[in-house]
Amino acid sequence: MTIRDMRYAPVTVSRPSGAESRAVDARSAPVARVARRDDLEALYRLACTGGDGLTNLPPDRGALAAKLTASEQALVSASSREQGAAILFIVELDGQVVATSCVFPRVGADWPFYSYRLTRQVSRSLSVGRRKGQILLNLVNDFDGECEVGGLFVDPECRGHSVGKLAARARYMFIASHRDWFGRKVIAELRGYQDANGKSPVWDAIGRHFYEMEFSEADRTGALSGNQFIADLGPRYPLYVSMLTMAAQEALGQPHNEGRPALQMLLDEGFIAGEYVDIFDGGPTLVADIDQVRSIARCHASVVQSINQPGDDAVRSFVAFGTGPDFRVTQGLVTGEGGIEPSLASGLGLKIGDTFLCIPT
Repeated sequence: MTIRDMRYAPVTVSRPSGAESRAVDARSAPVARVARRDDLEALYRLACTGGDGLTNLPPDRGALAAKLTASEQALVSASSREQGAAILFIVELDGQVVATSCVFPRVGADWPFYSYRLTRQVSRSLSVGRRKGQILLNLVNDFDGECEVGGLFVDPECRGHSVGKLAARARYMFIASHRDWFGRKVIAELRGYQDANGKSPVWDAIGRHFYEMEFSEADRTGALSGNQFIADLGPRYPLYVSMLTMAAQEALGQPHNEGRPALQMLLDEGFIAGEYVDIFDGGPTLVADIDQVRSIARCHASVVQSINQPGDDAVRSFVAFGTGPDFRVTQGLVTGEGGIEPSLASGLGLKIGDTFLCIPT
């Protein structure tokens, strides 16, 4: 069930140029890896450029330090993963942290995962000869135990250079490499639409009346203290979408303008949007069968047979190597016979005989 059938226009990604973007040296490819505690300051600087609504990347050193510690524990402890700790990834380019993403092995573990579910109700009166359909918002916690991919954010100076695609693919390749850590379904939440003044029409129409706080405060509270206050103060009954402001109706299910490329990547991966939206800003929540996600389904293992400059039969690919805290991803040329170019070997520490995972770009 959707607002305006949830039809998304094709996304055109503008590519920064000149002084507006960081120069990408052709000899240096970005590398995604699992985040470490010593990435704290770099993550904090990145978070400060993101604005409101990035729940998984709050501009708070204490919260980020706690997330990094929990991520490290999740890499080595099954109980930490069961408790819902996120595994964080960063992308480095020329020694700088330029992007981040994360994957939650399980949602709904430490506190319920709340969403608004869109349903349709049709009423009919024979006496007046009228039939009327209404779309309702129902506060639910339907997701309990699913995997979640999220936290995708790219330094504004580095957008347009496939850094975001690498940060996104790293999560799927990690899932493929650690498949027994994850369940059957995967979800993704995107930051919702905000106007030119940074206001969320959905929050102003709904959340403000229940929580009596600004959107930024509510988002920060959820990021730092959990979602119990949602259950305590949230709506007890379904809300009629037609009674919201027109701005809120139009914003339901729509991503933040900066999130439209991320939305397109999720749709390309096979995620489905339309049934659930975020409780704070109405951003879309997408769902997929984990083994049907395009990057996971296409991910295959290969063994390094040679390290040299591949010929015309080579395919540019995302390549992952290592497990747990040693997991890393970059991109380069790979042949069907296990040949890789030297930049892949140096970037990932690959040598003859090593097994790696690969997806064509």
